[in-house]
Amino acid sequence: MIFTETPLPGAYVLDPERLSDERGFFARIFDPHELAGRGLNPNVEQSSISFNPKKGTLRGMHFQRPPFAEAKLVRCTRGAVHDVIIDLRRDSPSHRRHFGVLLDAENRRLLYVPEGFAHGYLTLTDDAEVSYQISARYSPEHASGVRWNDPAFGISWPGPVVLINERDRSYPDYRT
Repeated sequence: MIFTETPLPGAYVLDPERLSDERGFFARIFDPHELAGRGLNPNVEQSSISFNPKKGTLRGMHFQRPPFAEAKLVRCTRGAVHDVIIDLRRDSPSHRRHFGVLLDAENRRLLYVPEGFAHGYLTLTDDAEVSYQISARYSPEHASGVRWNDPAFGISWPGPVVLINERDRSYPDYRT
């Protein structure tokens, strides 16, 4: 796997290293030893998928509060999404900054999202499916989020938001 650190310390884009031959290719998309060797959280407590039938669906910006803070390894397995993370770590030099990346079935990229980050995406195609490996179990009492269009973050999404649920639409303004 090829690790490229984003401008947000601790967050990485991972590109699979392909071993190709006449049959196609083979590539690792998860190796806990490589993650741990870089100081990243390799634990996987749950794996999940989300399916989004409609282009322009926005999911996010979600996170879990301690003690259920979670690291995520995210990959788009069908279609395409614009995936965004926001650094919410108050002691971080990149606090309140965001980073976005195209994840799609063609590039097979993954995004490593550390604890203390909000995460979400906008679907760029119909029938987009996203796979998650998550370091902590889901705890409804610790689930939280920030608004996708909060001016505190200034995220510029690459297309219109056609579908968003009420919870994601109505998070209050972020307070530092």
